[in-house]
Amino acid sequence: MEQTYNIEHLVDIKVPSSVVFGALTTAEGLAEVWTGELSVEPIVGFVNEFRFGSAVDRMKITTLEKDKRIVWEVIDSDPEWVGTVISFDLRENKGQTIVTLKQEKWRAVTDMFRSCNYHWGFFLYSLKSYCEDGKGIPYQARTF
Repeated sequence: MEQTYNIEHLVDIKVPSSVVFGALTTAEGLAEVWTGELSVEPIVGFVNEFRFGSAVDRMKITTLEKDKRIVWEVIDSDPEWVGTVISFDLRENKGQTIVTLKQEKWRAVTDMFRSCNYHWGFFLYSLKSYCEDGKGIPYQARTF
């Protein structure tokens, strides 16, 4: 069996899991958190599209457990991303949500892997900012 590698991050967000779930499954939320150029529907089997300049990422929704879990399978993107699986696990505790983000099944630890590790951390910062303060930092607003 071929070895694979995973990116994993965890963040506490001071809102109920329903708010975080909405931010990760709706066009309104994902446009604020990730990129304003997108096509998304919260439907298992739907292929979400996210645009970052000329790059387009297509991710098939494989799991939606309301307020608990979201899973995307990357079907079209940078070759290193294709076949990876991105998941968001939400665990609510006393009105706060612990979010565990994973991007699993990387074939190697490369410069792209390392760069994505950084950017997923920033994605979670943007998610936290959006859920707690109403303003994320989408791709179009970033200066780095």
